[in-house]
Formats: sequence, C-alpha cells, structure tokens
Amino acid sequence: QVQLVESGGGLVQAGGSLRLSCAASGRTFSSYGMAWFRQAPGKEREFVAARWSEEGTFYAHSVKGRFTISGDGAKNTVYLQMNSLKPEDTAVYYCAAKSGRYSIDYYYTSQYDYWGQGTRVTVSS
Repeated sequence: QVQLVESGGGLVQAGGSLRLSCAASGRTFSSYGMAWFRQAPGKEREFVAARWSEEGTFYAHSVKGRFTISGDGAKNTVYLQMNSLKPEDTAVYYCAAKSGRYSIDYYYTSQYDYWGQGTRVTVSS
C-alpha cells in the first residue's frame, strides 16, 4: 500500500509560482510511476505531468515549459514546480502513483493505483 499526501497549494497571482509536494509513505515509490493531475470546477480530472525512473518525464501541452516534475528518493517525495501561473491553472491538484511497469497510457487516470486527497491552487488575474 502507498499513501500520498499533497501540500503546497494556495492563492497566487497570475505570473507567480508555487511548488507542490507529494509525500509518499508505505512502499517506496522508486518502483512506481508518479504523476500529477488536476481538476477544475465542473471539469474532468486531467493529466498534468508524470515521472518515471527510466522513461523520464512527460507533460501536458498546456503546462510544458512552465511546470517541472521532480523527485527526491531519500524523502519519498515528488514535487511539481509551477511557474508563470495562469488563471486557467486554477484547480485541485492530485498526486497519483502507478505500480508496475511504465505505460504509454500514463495520461489516463485509470492507470494509477493510488491517489492523494488533493491540494487546491487558485490563480488570480
């Protein structure tokens, strides 16, 4: 079992930055794919970024060049550095973990086995 706890959300002005953290407990996440998703009010949950130990990192087109996913194995923590934030980035951000092998369908929520409770990010214009 893996437990995921997100933190770091908040209110920020457009153009600002935030860093989200996802602390994993239970089994270590070195053998997992880790990802961030987000869900805006009235919308479906959507892929933001994913990180795999061998395959590398992947980003949604809407955040590429602005967001960076990284990890600290010693702390069992995954981060999402968000720069140049826009009002359309406003959402609840969720951390997710996928056990087992890499999947080319990494952008689907159904691929992930564990989810955090979410942290809210609000970007004001």
